[in-house]
Amino acid sequence: MNPLARHYTRFRVSERLLLTGHSHQAWPDVAFDGHIEAFEDAALHVDTKWERAFDKAEHVHDGFRALLGEPSAEIALGTNTHELVVRFLSALELGTQSRLITTDGEFHTLRRQMARLRDAGLDVVVVAARPVGTLADRLADALDDSTAAVLVSAVLFEDARIVPHLDRLAIACRERHCELLVDAYHALGVIPFRPEEKGLNSAWIVGGGYKYLQLGEGNCFLRIPAHAYEARPIVTGWFAEFGDLTSAPGDRVEYGRGAAAFGGSTYDPTSHYRAARVFQFFEHQGLTPERLRESYLHQLDVLASGFDALDLPEERVTRDRETPLESLGGFLALRSPRAGELQATLAERGVLTDSRGDFLRFGPAPYLDDSQLARAIGILGDAVRASL
Repeated sequence: MNPLARHYTRFRVSERLLLTGHSHQAWPDVAFDGHIEAFEDAALHVDTKWERAFDKAEHVHDGFRALLGEPSAEIALGTNTHELVVRFLSALELGTQSRLITTDGEFHTLRRQMARLRDAGLDVVVVAARPVGTLADRLADALDDSTAAVLVSAVLFEDARIVPHLDRLAIACRERHCELLVDAYHALGVIPFRPEEKGLNSAWIVGGGYKYLQLGEGNCFLRIPAHAYEARPIVTGWFAEFGDLTSAPGDRVEYGRGAAAFGGSTYDPTSHYRAARVFQFFEHQGLTPERLRESYLHQLDVLASGFDALDLPEERVTRDRETPLESLGGFLALRSPRAGELQATLAERGVLTDSRGDFLRFGPAPYLDDSQLARAIGILGDAVRASL
Protein backbone atom coordinates (compact mmCIF):
# COMPACT_ATOMS: atom_id res chain seq x y z
CA MET A 1 0.00 0.00 0.00
CA ASN A 2 1.19 3.51 -0.77
CA PRO A 3 2.29 5.01 2.60
CA LEU A 4 0.38 8.21 1.78
CA ALA A 5 -2.90 6.27 1.60
CA ARG A 6 -3.13 6.00 5.40
CA HIS A 7 -4.00 9.70 5.45
CA TYR A 8 -7.09 9.15 3.26
CA THR A 9 -9.05 6.59 5.25
CA ARG A 10 -12.41 8.33 4.86
CA PHE A 11 -12.15 8.10 1.08
CA ARG A 12 -10.88 4.50 1.36
CA VAL A 13 -8.28 5.06 -1.35
CA SER A 14 -6.46 1.79 -0.61
CA GLU A 15 -9.68 -0.20 -1.03
CA ARG A 16 -10.94 1.37 -4.26
CA LEU A 17 -9.58 1.98 -7.75
CA LEU A 18 -10.16 5.73 -7.94
CA LEU A 19 -8.79 6.81 -11.32
CA THR A 20 -10.66 10.12 -11.51
CA GLY A 21 -7.72 12.09 -10.17
CA HIS A 22 -7.88 14.69 -12.95
CA SER A 23 -11.51 15.42 -12.07
CA HIS A 24 -11.93 14.88 -8.33
CA GLN A 25 -9.20 13.59 -6.07
CA ALA A 26 -9.79 12.20 -2.62
CA TRP A 27 -9.48 14.57 0.31
CA PRO A 28 -7.03 13.76 3.10
CA ASP A 29 -8.61 13.08 6.47
CA VAL A 30 -7.54 16.49 7.77
CA ALA A 31 -10.15 18.02 5.47
CA PHE A 32 -12.82 16.58 7.77
CA ASP A 33 -11.21 18.38 10.69
CA GLY A 34 -11.53 21.62 8.71
CA HIS A 35 -15.25 21.08 8.28
CA ILE A 36 -15.69 20.49 12.00
CA GLU A 37 -13.64 23.57 12.86
CA ALA A 38 -15.79 25.71 10.54
CA PHE A 39 -18.97 24.53 12.25
CA GLU A 40 -17.57 25.01 15.74
CA ASP A 41 -16.40 28.54 14.95
CA ALA A 42 -19.83 29.41 13.55
CA ALA A 43 -21.59 27.93 16.58
CA LEU A 44 -19.32 29.60 19.12
CA HIS A 45 -18.75 32.99 17.52
CA VAL A 46 -21.87 33.40 15.33
CA ASP A 47 -21.45 36.57 13.22
CA THR A 48 -18.03 37.34 14.68
CA LYS A 49 -16.74 34.14 13.09
CA TRP A 50 -15.67 36.15 10.04
CA GLU A 51 -12.36 37.24 11.54
CA ARG A 52 -11.42 33.56 11.81
CA ALA A 53 -12.88 32.78 8.39
CA PHE A 54 -10.84 35.53 6.75
CA ASP A 55 -7.73 34.15 8.44
CA LYS A 56 -8.43 30.80 6.76
CA ALA A 57 -8.90 32.61 3.46
CA GLU A 58 -5.47 34.17 3.89
CA HIS A 59 -4.00 30.69 4.30
CA VAL A 60 -5.64 29.77 1.00
CA HIS A 61 -4.18 32.88 -0.63
CA ASP A 62 -0.76 31.85 0.61
CA GLY A 63 -1.22 28.29 -0.63
CA PHE A 64 -1.87 29.45 -4.17
CA ARG A 65 0.92 32.03 -3.96
CA ALA A 66 3.37 29.28 -2.98
CA LEU A 67 2.32 27.14 -5.95
CA LEU A 68 2.82 30.11 -8.27
CA GLY A 69 6.15 30.98 -6.66
CA GLU A 70 4.91 34.50 -5.98
CA PRO A 71 4.76 35.29 -2.25
CA SER A 72 3.27 38.74 -2.91
CA ALA A 73 0.90 37.84 -5.74
CA GLU A 74 -2.45 39.60 -5.90
CA ILE A 75 -4.89 36.70 -5.58
CA ALA A 76 -8.69 36.98 -5.70
CA LEU A 77 -10.61 33.97 -4.41
CA GLY A 78 -13.88 32.63 -5.76
CA THR A 79 -16.10 29.61 -5.38
CA ASN A 80 -15.55 28.62 -9.01
CA THR A 81 -13.54 29.75 -12.01
CA HIS A 82 -16.63 30.89 -13.88
CA GLU A 83 -17.41 33.74 -11.50
CA LEU A 84 -13.78 34.85 -11.64
CA VAL A 85 -13.60 34.68 -15.43
CA VAL A 86 -16.81 36.72 -15.66
CA ARG A 87 -15.32 39.40 -13.41
CA PHE A 88 -12.18 39.38 -15.56
CA LEU A 89 -14.24 39.79 -18.74
CA SER A 90 -16.20 42.61 -17.16
CA ALA A 91 -12.95 44.49 -16.53
CA LEU A 92 -12.10 44.57 -20.25
CA GLU A 93 -12.83 47.56 -22.48
CA LEU A 94 -15.11 45.57 -24.77
CA GLY A 95 -16.69 48.72 -26.14
CA THR A 96 -13.48 49.68 -27.94
CA GLN A 97 -11.83 46.26 -28.23
CA SER A 98 -14.49 43.65 -28.91
CA ARG A 99 -12.48 40.63 -30.09
CA LEU A 100 -11.94 37.66 -27.76
CA ILE A 101 -9.74 34.79 -28.90
CA THR A 102 -9.92 31.30 -27.43
CA THR A 103 -9.59 27.65 -28.53
CA ASP A 104 -11.85 24.70 -29.14
CA GLY A 105 -10.02 22.78 -26.41
CA GLU A 106 -11.19 24.80 -23.42
CA PHE A 107 -13.14 23.50 -20.45
CA HIS A 108 -16.88 24.14 -20.45
CA THR A 109 -16.50 27.24 -18.26
CA LEU A 110 -14.86 29.11 -21.14
CA ARG A 111 -16.47 27.20 -24.00
CA ARG A 112 -20.03 27.99 -23.00
CA GLN A 113 -19.42 31.59 -21.92
CA MET A 114 -17.49 32.40 -25.09
CA ALA A 115 -20.24 30.86 -27.22
CA ARG A 116 -22.88 32.96 -25.49
CA LEU A 117 -20.85 36.16 -25.88
CA ARG A 118 -20.51 35.38 -29.57
CA ASP A 119 -24.30 34.98 -29.76
CA ALA A 120 -24.62 38.37 -28.09
CA GLY A 121 -22.60 40.03 -30.82
CA LEU A 122 -19.00 39.99 -29.66
CA ASP A 123 -16.29 38.98 -32.10
CA VAL A 124 -15.22 35.65 -30.61
CA VAL A 125 -12.53 33.80 -32.55
CA VAL A 126 -12.12 30.08 -31.81
CA VAL A 127 -8.76 28.63 -32.84
CA ALA A 128 -8.27 24.87 -33.23
CA ALA A 129 -6.39 23.55 -30.21
CA ARG A 130 -4.60 20.92 -32.25
CA PRO A 131 -1.86 20.56 -33.23
CA VAL A 132 -0.96 21.79 -29.78
CA GLY A 133 2.66 22.42 -30.69
CA THR A 134 1.69 25.42 -32.82
CA LEU A 135 -1.29 26.58 -30.78
CA ALA A 136 0.39 29.53 -29.05
CA ASP A 137 1.75 30.85 -32.34
CA ARG A 138 -1.59 30.44 -34.10
CA LEU A 139 -3.32 32.33 -31.29
CA ALA A 140 -0.74 35.10 -31.68
CA ASP A 141 -1.40 35.20 -35.42
CA ALA A 142 -5.11 35.78 -34.72
CA LEU A 143 -4.42 38.98 -32.76
CA ASP A 144 -5.36 42.36 -34.17
CA ASP A 145 -5.86 45.86 -32.79
CA SER A 146 -9.45 45.07 -31.80
CA THR A 147 -8.45 42.14 -29.58
CA ALA A 148 -9.31 42.58 -25.90
CA ALA A 149 -8.07 39.24 -24.59
CA VAL A 150 -6.86 35.74 -25.35
CA LEU A 151 -8.13 32.93 -23.13
CA VAL A 152 -6.27 29.61 -23.24
CA SER A 153 -5.43 26.62 -21.04
CA ALA A 154 -1.96 25.68 -19.88
CA VAL A 155 -2.95 21.99 -20.10
CA LEU A 156 -5.83 20.81 -22.29
CA PHE A 157 -8.54 19.20 -20.21
CA GLU A 158 -9.53 16.53 -22.75
CA ASP A 159 -6.20 14.84 -23.42
CA ALA A 160 -3.73 16.36 -20.88
CA ARG A 161 -1.51 17.91 -23.54
CA ILE A 162 0.68 20.70 -22.15
CA VAL A 163 0.43 23.83 -24.32
CA PRO A 164 3.98 24.98 -25.15
CA HIS A 165 5.32 28.45 -25.96
CA LEU A 166 2.80 30.46 -23.96
CA ASP A 167 5.63 32.88 -23.24
CA ARG A 168 5.68 33.81 -26.93
CA LEU A 169 1.93 34.39 -26.83
CA ALA A 170 2.36 36.62 -23.77
CA ILE A 171 4.87 38.77 -25.64
CA ALA A 172 2.53 39.08 -28.63
CA CYS A 173 -0.35 40.10 -26.34
CA ARG A 174 1.75 42.79 -24.69
CA GLU A 175 2.76 44.17 -28.07
CA ARG A 176 -0.92 44.36 -29.09
CA HIS A 177 -1.95 45.84 -25.70
CA CYS A 178 -4.42 43.06 -25.01
CA GLU A 179 -4.82 40.73 -22.05
CA LEU A 180 -3.85 37.07 -21.75
CA LEU A 181 -5.75 34.79 -19.37
CA VAL A 182 -4.25 31.35 -18.78
CA ASP A 183 -6.40 28.60 -17.26
CA ALA A 184 -3.96 26.68 -15.05
CA TYR A 185 -6.50 24.33 -13.47
CA HIS A 186 -4.95 21.20 -15.01
CA ALA A 187 -1.41 22.42 -14.36
CA LEU A 188 -1.30 23.35 -10.67
CA GLY A 189 -0.39 20.37 -8.53
CA VAL A 190 0.76 18.41 -11.57
CA ILE A 191 3.61 20.39 -13.07
CA PRO A 192 5.62 23.25 -11.57
CA PHE A 193 3.77 26.33 -12.83
CA ARG A 194 5.49 29.55 -11.89
CA PRO A 195 4.51 32.52 -14.07
CA GLU A 196 7.91 34.19 -13.85
CA GLU A 197 9.73 31.06 -15.02
CA LYS A 198 7.22 30.56 -17.83
CA GLY A 199 7.36 34.15 -19.08
CA LEU A 200 3.79 34.80 -17.92
CA ASN A 201 4.30 37.72 -15.53
CA SER A 202 1.88 39.83 -17.56
CA ALA A 203 -0.81 37.14 -17.74
CA TRP A 204 -3.89 36.67 -15.64
CA ILE A 205 -3.90 33.15 -14.14
CA VAL A 206 -7.09 31.34 -13.14
CA GLY A 207 -7.35 27.96 -11.48
CA GLY A 208 -8.61 26.01 -8.52
CA GLY A 209 -8.19 23.13 -6.17
CA TYR A 210 -11.11 20.79 -6.87
CA LYS A 211 -8.89 18.45 -8.87
CA TYR A 212 -5.21 17.77 -8.21
CA LEU A 213 -4.82 19.93 -5.09
CA GLN A 214 -7.48 17.97 -3.17
CA LEU A 215 -9.03 21.16 -1.77
CA GLY A 216 -12.57 20.24 -2.73
CA GLU A 217 -15.24 22.58 -4.05
CA GLY A 218 -15.27 26.31 -3.51
CA ASN A 219 -11.54 27.00 -3.80
CA CYS A 220 -10.66 28.87 -6.99
CA PHE A 221 -8.45 31.87 -7.63
CA LEU A 222 -7.61 34.62 -10.09
CA ARG A 223 -4.08 36.00 -10.08
CA ILE A 224 -4.03 39.64 -11.19
CA PRO A 225 -0.92 40.90 -13.07
CA ALA A 226 0.76 44.09 -11.87
CA HIS A 227 -0.33 46.20 -14.84
CA ALA A 228 -4.00 45.59 -13.93
CA TYR A 229 -3.94 46.74 -10.29
CA GLU A 230 -6.29 49.62 -11.15
CA ALA A 231 -8.89 47.41 -12.86
CA ARG A 232 -12.60 48.24 -12.40
CA PRO A 233 -14.67 45.12 -13.19
CA ILE A 234 -18.32 45.85 -13.98
CA VAL A 235 -19.40 42.64 -12.24
CA THR A 236 -18.51 43.60 -8.69
CA GLY A 237 -19.44 42.40 -5.21
CA TRP A 238 -19.53 44.47 -2.06
CA PHE A 239 -16.33 42.87 -0.81
CA ALA A 240 -14.56 44.98 -3.46
CA GLU A 241 -15.14 48.07 -1.28
CA PHE A 242 -14.33 46.37 2.00
CA GLY A 243 -11.62 48.90 2.78
CA ASP A 244 -14.06 51.84 2.89
CA LEU A 245 -17.43 50.61 4.15
CA THR A 246 -17.69 53.37 6.75
CA SER A 247 -17.91 56.16 4.17
CA ALA A 248 -21.14 57.14 2.47
CA PRO A 249 -21.28 55.96 -1.14
CA GLY A 250 -20.37 58.67 -3.66
CA ASP A 251 -21.25 59.15 -7.30
CA ARG A 252 -18.30 57.02 -8.41
CA VAL A 253 -18.10 53.31 -7.60
CA GLU A 254 -14.88 52.83 -5.67
CA TYR A 255 -12.61 49.77 -5.73
CA GLY A 256 -9.66 48.42 -3.85
CA ARG A 257 -6.44 47.87 -5.75
CA GLY A 258 -5.33 44.62 -7.33
CA ALA A 259 -7.13 41.55 -6.07
CA ALA A 260 -9.37 43.65 -3.82
CA ALA A 261 -11.15 45.01 -6.90
CA PHE A 262 -12.22 41.46 -7.77
CA GLY A 263 -13.72 40.65 -4.39
CA GLY A 264 -17.07 38.89 -4.35
CA SER A 265 -19.73 38.81 -1.66
CA THR A 266 -20.80 36.74 1.33
CA TYR A 267 -19.85 33.08 0.88
CA ASP A 268 -19.68 29.79 2.76
CA PRO A 269 -16.22 29.83 4.40
CA THR A 270 -16.21 26.07 5.07
CA SER A 271 -14.29 25.52 1.84
CA HIS A 272 -11.45 27.71 3.11
CA TYR A 273 -11.26 25.89 6.44
CA ARG A 274 -10.91 22.64 4.48
CA ALA A 275 -8.40 24.08 2.03
CA ALA A 276 -6.21 25.59 4.75
CA ARG A 277 -5.90 22.17 6.36
CA VAL A 278 -5.09 20.48 3.05
CA PHE A 279 -2.46 23.03 2.06
CA GLN A 280 -0.82 22.48 5.46
CA PHE A 281 -1.01 18.71 4.92
CA PHE A 282 0.70 18.98 1.54
CA GLU A 283 3.46 21.03 3.13
CA HIS A 284 3.97 18.54 5.97
CA GLN A 285 4.09 15.63 3.52
CA GLY A 286 6.56 17.40 1.25
CA LEU A 287 4.14 17.29 -1.69
CA THR A 288 5.89 20.04 -3.61
CA PRO A 289 5.18 20.66 -7.31
CA GLU A 290 8.47 18.97 -8.17
CA ARG A 291 7.72 15.86 -6.11
CA LEU A 292 4.18 15.68 -7.48
CA ARG A 293 5.49 15.97 -11.02
CA GLU A 294 7.83 13.06 -10.41
CA SER A 295 4.93 11.03 -9.00
CA TYR A 296 2.60 11.74 -11.93
CA LEU A 297 5.23 10.95 -14.55
CA HIS A 298 5.92 7.62 -12.86
CA GLN A 299 2.24 6.78 -12.62
CA LEU A 300 1.62 7.78 -16.24
CA ASP A 301 4.43 5.44 -17.26
CA VAL A 302 2.87 2.57 -15.28
CA LEU A 303 -0.49 3.19 -16.94
CA ALA A 304 0.91 3.64 -20.47
CA SER A 305 3.25 0.65 -20.26
CA GLY A 306 0.48 -1.53 -18.87
CA PHE A 307 -1.89 -0.43 -21.62
CA ASP A 308 0.67 -1.08 -24.37
CA ALA A 309 1.31 -4.58 -22.99
CA LEU A 310 -2.38 -5.40 -23.45
CA ASP A 311 -1.94 -5.12 -27.23
CA LEU A 312 -5.63 -4.32 -27.73
CA PRO A 313 -7.14 -3.69 -31.20
CA GLU A 314 -6.49 -0.04 -32.05
CA GLU A 315 -9.92 0.34 -33.58
CA ARG A 316 -11.34 -0.39 -30.12
CA VAL A 317 -9.03 1.68 -27.95
CA THR A 318 -5.64 3.29 -28.47
CA ARG A 319 -3.42 6.07 -27.21
CA ASP A 320 -1.20 8.76 -28.66
CA ARG A 321 2.25 7.17 -28.63
CA GLU A 322 3.91 10.02 -30.52
CA THR A 323 3.54 12.42 -27.60
CA PRO A 324 6.10 11.78 -24.84
CA LEU A 325 4.73 11.45 -21.34
CA GLU A 326 6.73 14.54 -20.36
CA SER A 327 4.39 16.55 -22.60
CA LEU A 328 1.32 15.45 -20.64
CA GLY A 329 -0.23 16.77 -17.47
CA GLY A 330 -1.71 14.47 -14.84
CA PHE A 331 -3.76 11.86 -16.69
CA LEU A 332 -3.65 9.38 -19.56
CA ALA A 333 -6.24 9.84 -22.29
CA LEU A 334 -7.15 6.76 -24.32
CA ARG A 335 -9.09 7.21 -27.54
CA SER A 336 -12.05 4.96 -28.23
CA PRO A 337 -15.27 5.34 -30.25
CA ARG A 338 -16.98 3.68 -27.27
CA ALA A 339 -15.31 5.66 -24.51
CA GLY A 340 -18.56 6.27 -22.63
CA GLU A 341 -19.51 2.59 -22.73
CA LEU A 342 -16.07 1.58 -21.53
CA GLN A 343 -16.28 4.05 -18.67
CA ALA A 344 -19.61 2.57 -17.58
CA THR A 345 -18.30 -1.00 -17.86
CA LEU A 346 -15.21 -0.15 -15.84
CA ALA A 347 -17.37 1.47 -13.15
CA GLU A 348 -19.41 -1.74 -12.90
CA ARG A 349 -16.14 -3.61 -12.34
CA GLY A 350 -14.92 -1.21 -9.67
CA VAL A 351 -12.67 1.10 -11.69
CA LEU A 352 -13.75 4.75 -11.58
CA THR A 353 -12.60 6.75 -14.61
CA ASP A 354 -14.36 9.30 -16.79
CA SER A 355 -14.77 10.13 -20.45
CA ARG A 356 -15.05 13.20 -22.68
CA GLY A 357 -16.19 12.52 -26.22
CA ASP A 358 -13.99 9.73 -27.52
CA PHE A 359 -11.42 10.10 -24.73
CA LEU A 360 -11.41 7.60 -21.86
CA ARG A 361 -9.36 9.24 -19.11
CA PHE A 362 -7.32 7.49 -16.42
CA GLY A 363 -6.33 9.95 -13.70
CA PRO A 364 -3.87 8.68 -11.08
CA ALA A 365 -3.16 10.39 -7.78
CA PRO A 366 -0.22 10.49 -5.35
CA TYR A 367 -1.96 8.22 -2.82
CA LEU A 368 -2.36 5.28 -5.28
CA ASP A 369 0.24 2.55 -5.69
CA ASP A 370 1.51 0.82 -8.81
CA SER A 371 -0.44 -2.39 -8.17
CA GLN A 372 -3.71 -0.44 -8.17
CA LEU A 373 -2.85 1.20 -11.48
CA ALA A 374 -1.84 -2.13 -13.03
CA ARG A 375 -5.04 -3.76 -11.78
CA ALA A 376 -7.17 -1.00 -13.29
CA ILE A 377 -5.49 -1.33 -16.68
CA GLY A 378 -5.88 -5.10 -16.51
CA ILE A 379 -9.62 -4.72 -15.94
CA LEU A 380 -9.77 -2.43 -18.98
CA GLY A 381 -8.16 -5.20 -21.04
CA ASP A 382 -10.71 -7.71 -19.79
CA ALA A 383 -13.58 -5.36 -20.60
CA VAL A 384 -12.38 -4.70 -24.15
CA ARG A 385 -11.73 -8.37 -24.91
CA ALA A 386 -15.15 -9.31 -23.55
CA SER A 387 -16.72 -6.96 -26.08
CA LEU A 388 -14.92 -8.42 -29.11
